[in-house]
Amino acid sequence: MSFSDPQSIEDLKFTRNIGIAAHIDAGKTTLSERIIFYSGKSHKIGEVHDGAATMDWMEQEQERGITITAAATTLAWKNHRINLIDTPGHVDFTIEVERSLRVLDGAVTVFDSVSGVEPQTETVWRQADKHKVPRICFMNKMDRIGADFFFSVDSIRTRLSAIPLVMQLPIGAEEQFLGVIDLIEQKSFLWNKDSQGTQHSIEEIPDNLKSQSIEYRKKLIETVAEHDDLIMDIFLAEKEPTISELKAAIRRVTISSKVFPVFCGSAFKNKGVQPLLDAVLDYLPSPLDISGVVGKSIYGEEKEIQIPTAFESESIGLAFKIVTDAYSGTLTFFRLYSGIVKIGDQLINPRNEKKERIQKIVKLHANSRVEINELRAGDIGAFIGLKDTVTGDTLCSTKLNCYLERITFPEPVISVAVEAKSSADQEKMKLGLEKLVKEDPSAQLKMDSETGQFLLFGMGELHLEILIDRLFREHKVKANVGRPQVSYRETISMANNCFYEFQREIAGELSYSAIDLSIEPSERGAGNSILFQNNSQNNLLNKKIKEAVLSAINESLDVGVVAGSPNTDIKVIVNSMTFKSDMPYSEASFKAAASLAFRQAIEKSNSVLLEPIFKLEVTVPGSFVGSIVSDLNSRRGQVGSINHKSNGFQVVAAEAPLETLFGYATDVRSLSQGRATFSMEFLKYNEVPKKNLSQILVNLGR
Repeated sequence: MSFSDPQSIEDLKFTRNIGIAAHIDAGKTTLSERIIFYSGKSHKIGEVHDGAATMDWMEQEQERGITITAAATTLAWKNHRINLIDTPGHVDFTIEVERSLRVLDGAVTVFDSVSGVEPQTETVWRQADKHKVPRICFMNKMDRIGADFFFSVDSIRTRLSAIPLVMQLPIGAEEQFLGVIDLIEQKSFLWNKDSQGTQHSIEEIPDNLKSQSIEYRKKLIETVAEHDDLIMDIFLAEKEPTISELKAAIRRVTISSKVFPVFCGSAFKNKGVQPLLDAVLDYLPSPLDISGVVGKSIYGEEKEIQIPTAFESESIGLAFKIVTDAYSGTLTFFRLYSGIVKIGDQLINPRNEKKERIQKIVKLHANSRVEINELRAGDIGAFIGLKDTVTGDTLCSTKLNCYLERITFPEPVISVAVEAKSSADQEKMKLGLEKLVKEDPSAQLKMDSETGQFLLFGMGELHLEILIDRLFREHKVKANVGRPQVSYRETISMANNCFYEFQREIAGELSYSAIDLSIEPSERGAGNSILFQNNSQNNLLNKKIKEAVLSAINESLDVGVVAGSPNTDIKVIVNSMTFKSDMPYSEASFKAAASLAFRQAIEKSNSVLLEPIFKLEVTVPGSFVGSIVSDLNSRRGQVGSINHKSNGFQVVAAEAPLETLFGYATDVRSLSQGRATFSMEFLKYNEVPKKNLSQILVNLGR
């Protein structure tokens, strides 16, 4: 069997499309490097701390020792092909996790055995739940001081409200961590530290752990029986399930996301990786185990179209990532769900109705690639040279009249002003910024009409720092960069209605158009929505008039009345669009009427300014908790809880406005003599307190 080219649809049972996801510093990339090494894909283990990790190929990743962009590779393990994506853990790059999970069939969630579930673990877990991705768990860093396997397992239950299924028990911990006990096979796996983990022995369970292993195996069978009828029948008959029966049942309940098998090890010390790879094959789904994706009709109907995983069907897939390559041009990461795409084929993009000819297809290994002749259903690869495709676009055969659900992108919460140092750099800078934003949909680019500067929006300080660094290095641009600024939003606190008649001379003719619209506040976080009432007046007008009105309202939503910030959480209802039979009308006249109607309505709707609120978790020695809490209070923060951890540390959970958190990394170190660590992620938008509003408006130049 060829792993790069399944000859029949049945061969897909030997394929796994998986991602590695976790909180920052849990050891995702280190684990990925061991997987690559033990599979034979690489002949040397790349270490993150040396800047030599294969999957962290960007200069910025190697310098900082963190993963910034999702990297893909294909490898073989025990007659199976694994398409592996290593995702970032830092919250600023959460879009990389989002778009990867959108196209993956399964995932390995990595935990630091000292900390258990951490804030970003919760975020990636929610993302995986959203996309219905089955997971297995790996308790990493069992060799670290303070490693606590059972505490970490329990944190899955308490913080993620999920059911962990303990599949292994650790043999020792910290410096004494030697290996694992397989509860299915009832055997011990011990690694030879002199062989870089390539050699391990299978032995009997140590006497001091036999009773514990019997207890946890019984718990394992009971948990599976609760969620699988076949094992329940065996359990009620007071029989022992066979190993094959038990594994098959665990596979079923894992794929249905009823339980989450838990394994343990130390990727850095080369222990526990091979059994984890076996578990990927045993318990995570193949493309055939996932019910076919659902497409939606391009004709605007609610009708759903089931897309089968089949080679003989029409081709359809999703572009989930765009990379601009200095030599090859645009590289489009692509998951094909149905059909076969060959070089020379023509696919259509339902979003813009433009056709794309497939010129080159490649399989990826971090930043290197191998050309192939075709991509088959269930596989992940990349196309080189597509011109009109962006992240989230569907590409399909011209005979298909449907599209796949797009990827949702988070709204950026911070911005910097960027200005070219010379007129010669202006166009180069504009092109460079546009390429960066095309690659990263969580970034946005706008022009400040007052200053002429470009405003680059991102998810956090580190995100903007990386984007600017790439602008300088990759695009050779010289520019001045301002200080980071908070990205505020506005919304309304009361409903309103406006009827506006537009009657003016356009192109020598008197035009008449009238719009009646209502606006009302939506739930916080719901975003904006625009609805057209289904009535005879609206239905008389053609599609282009409706598009012009839609465009006018969207443009008006972009500029609020308090500080000129974008509006959010507003529901707009176009009640009627009217005209006079004896007077001409046009798209321009209806667009003007809609814009002016919206403006008049929102000016009377009591707009308020919203600021981004971030969730923080500060892990700090108990003796410094008072200083941390006092500092957070001075930043308009609200402390939610203080929980004790092992080794005398405590975890302070709080919420605070982003505006007060610039430079917090430096301050928290000085407050704790360098011993505190923290994580923060965007939580929500809240109304700016009235006592702080005037100063914020002054800072914004209002």
